[in-house]
Amino acid sequence: MKSKWETKTLGEVCKKGSSNVSLNKIQDNEGEYPIYGAKGFLKKVDFYHQDKPYISIIKDGAGVGRVNLQEAKSSVIGTLQYIIPKDDIDINFLYYFLLGIDFEKYSCGAAIPHIYFKDYEKEEIKVPSLEEQEQIVKILDEVFESISKSKENAEKNLKNAKELFESYLEEIFSNPKEGWEEKKLGEVCNLSAGGDVPKDNFSKNITEKYKVPIFSNGINGKELYGYTDIEKVTEPSITISARGTIGYPEIRRKPFYPIIRLIVVIPESKILNLDFLKYALSRINFTKSGTSIPQLTVPMIREYDIVFPKSLAGQTAIVQKLDSLSSQVKQLEEIYKQKLKDLEELKKSMLQKAFSGELTKNLN
Repeated sequence: MKSKWETKTLGEVCKKGSSNVSLNKIQDNEGEYPIYGAKGFLKKVDFYHQDKPYISIIKDGAGVGRVNLQEAKSSVIGTLQYIIPKDDIDINFLYYFLLGIDFEKYSCGAAIPHIYFKDYEKEEIKVPSLEEQEQIVKILDEVFESISKSKENAEKNLKNAKELFESYLEEIFSNPKEGWEEKKLGEVCNLSAGGDVPKDNFSKNITEKYKVPIFSNGINGKELYGYTDIEKVTEPSITISARGTIGYPEIRRKPFYPIIRLIVVIPESKILNLDFLKYALSRINFTKSGTSIPQLTVPMIREYDIVFPKSLAGQTAIVQKLDSLSSQVKQLEEIYKQKLKDLEELKKSMLQKAFSGELTKNLN
């Protein structure tokens, strides 16, 4: 039976609750009642704040605006908010409504994002009868369960595609054939560390004068610090990220200027194929130095062993096989990533239909 929907504000259908619990307060507390943080379950303590099921929402820090259903006799820490439905509101109905809110528009704070209930409580919600709320919840439960299974399959296939390539790469380098040899990286490559930014020849924008890119790390080959007209490295080479996220190799075929977050590796062209070297470097688990910020140094990298076919033709043949497989894997990754994106869009679409009355308009 289709009921008349009444337009209300979020603040009219629920109330908020706050927590003053911090992690250091519960460090030594042990008990039987769960307490939750931004990343989920933290531990069990000897108290609880809510004796009935409720909704939690992250109000401070990373993940702000993320909502979860929580069980009775549990609590959250102070970076989360309690959202408690009023008597005529089904908690699951309210939960699904909150999933559809774009909390980003309510976020404030530069360093630590924050949302306030006084801002988002003004969101309008159309409320049907309790019976129809339960019907909507039942439909959404089924749809979301189906979407969840589809996402799990897509994520599993994506993982399998990546693992297929990694296993093939490992097979090649872990089982060197006859005609391979092993050398220290420093024996077959010229290694150097990036320097400081060229102060007198530097621009944030590319111009005819400042056309040589300045790379500040090697992750995905995309991060630029700026441009200069000084061609510090002119030979085809590989850069390795050496600070923070370490060990990521990236081929540089055009002249560039590396700065201190990079180590430049230039292979002896008569000994090593550049593309083969990148594949070889990508499977090395580089040991880091530094306690607070991981980093690599040229002396450290120089001592790593590398195995390779003595024949450049043999290296080229391996590169061709790896490039082909890598291309296939990337195509699969794009397919699965698009599928995941489509599933997220489907969830948004279903929520929009649910709270505009479309899901139940034909139910009697």
